[in-house]
Amino acid sequence: MTAPASSWSKFVDDPFSLLTIPLGDWADAGVEWLVQNYRPFFQSIKVPIDWVLSGIEGLLQYLHPTIVLFGILLLAWQFMGIKRGGLLTLGMCCIGVLGAWSQAMTTIAVVCTSVVFCGLIGVPIGILMAKSDRMEQIVKPILDAMQTTPAFSYLVPVVMLFGVGKVPGTIVTIIFAVAPLVRLTNLGIRNVRPDVVEAAVAFGATPSQLLFKVQLPLALWTIMAGFNQSLMLALSMSVIAAMIAVGGLGQLVLKGIGRLDIGLAVVGATTLVLLAVCLDRLTQAMLKSGGNRRRSGLTSRGPIHLLRKLSGSASK
Repeated sequence: MTAPASSWSKFVDDPFSLLTIPLGDWADAGVEWLVQNYRPFFQSIKVPIDWVLSGIEGLLQYLHPTIVLFGILLLAWQFMGIKRGGLLTLGMCCIGVLGAWSQAMTTIAVVCTSVVFCGLIGVPIGILMAKSDRMEQIVKPILDAMQTTPAFSYLVPVVMLFGVGKVPGTIVTIIFAVAPLVRLTNLGIRNVRPDVVEAAVAFGATPSQLLFKVQLPLALWTIMAGFNQSLMLALSMSVIAAMIAVGGLGQLVLKGIGRLDIGLAVVGATTLVLLAVCLDRLTQAMLKSGGNRRRSGLTSRGPIHLLRKLSGSASK
């Protein structure tokens, strides 16, 4: 039988018109089915994230800015030295001078909560990938899809399943930022020298001892780099997450765009850049210190060294 002339001409004009896959309809039906049947389960996921987020944000908002800045100065001095630590603290002071201190604390709380749960999710998955080639073949395409999917695409299903607010925004940020940590954990463990692993096995190391005493310590530098990448991605997600009422510095940028208020948008963007630079420099310094195998490195400088000297002189 020959196809009707109308169907044939339609096929010539558009060869895909005769067969269309209703992927959008399937996605709508799937999300609606999840909402109707498993919404209590998804709501229960919010509980630990809400607990951690509320605790961090409540602490940062409760503490006086001077106390927070002093703590940042001590931390930066310990890992970066007094000069670079002072410059980093000055950058944080600029955020307060620009009038965005409260919003910055909210953003830091969301980012820190996201990084914590990225570690709880990403490191175990990366370990499983490093231990199993089959697991790596399964997870890698998922990670590719997560990293290539536009960030805006995560908002609709998350809003339908979790609602709006800071916790759903944190969940979106976790999904967006966890992939690099999984990849770098897998890469770091796989790149441990085979002769070191063979020597540990030859000396009778159990699989758990091999993992926790050999592979993870040697892969720590790479895993910490994964945490740094997740941190930067979480910060970059703050503006998009602000669309579902997360607040923070991203909300300033979003309000500036919505109102065509250039000044407000510039303030939000500038404070985001300052916060990103400060957090990146601090985590990079901590990463270098973590890669230093000398255990006495941290105690021989910074406020810890000063405290030891003062306690030693007091005891004499």
